[in-house]
Amino acid sequence: MRFFLAVLLTVWAAAAQAACRQALAIGLDVSGSVDAREYRLQIDGLAGALLRPEVQAAFLALPDSPVRLFVYEWAGLGSQRTLIPWTEITGAADLSRIAATLAGTPRVAAEPPTAIGQAMLAGARRLAEQPGCWRRTLDLSGDGKSNTGPRPRDLNDEPLLDGITVNALVIGGDPDSHDDERQVLIAELSAYFRVEVIRGPGAFVETALGFDAFQDAMARKLLKELQTMAVSEARPPG
Repeated sequence: MRFFLAVLLTVWAAAAQAACRQALAIGLDVSGSVDAREYRLQIDGLAGALLRPEVQAAFLALPDSPVRLFVYEWAGLGSQRTLIPWTEITGAADLSRIAATLAGTPRVAAEPPTAIGQAMLAGARRLAEQPGCWRRTLDLSGDGKSNTGPRPRDLNDEPLLDGITVNALVIGGDPDSHDDERQVLIAELSAYFRVEVIRGPGAFVETALGFDAFQDAMARKLLKELQTMAVSEARPPG
């Protein structure tokens, strides 16, 4: 009996150590307001952020409790496309492969409208596939307000979003505007995402003044999320 209990405890400990510490789903806005150049800056910006040494170190900070990553793009109600299926990040090679896949991803036609609520539901459905992770996080990038489908504010009681933290990366547009005007525009959009979109423990809004600044902003956001997890949840809750 003692031997049997010892085996059970060993198996339980191994399972706890191997647990996923965070399921991270990243949704990229490819609606009509995003042109071909901006699309590449966004996709390649995520790829570049994943290759930064400090970001890779944050992903790999707890090797016995890896992060699982999923990447998709979204636009209108019927436009959600998987770019990277759920991938467990166990080494730098995983991040390099993901970055290479993103860099080689061509743009496909998507519906012009901006359906943020639908994008949230799409991400939540994917996160539901990872119930054993200690934390489930949905990241949405966006350069505009929702203009079709369910409004983000109407999803406050949506069961799919229970237990999910939703963060946002807001991208400023209109690069021909004066700096003061651009700051006002991005402040307004950030306020919208802060009130309407983000939710859950520690939820936050990161900003990029334009698509040219997307990679830096994505790296900042990933570091904030991953380093917080590595410090505050070095073992399963409870």
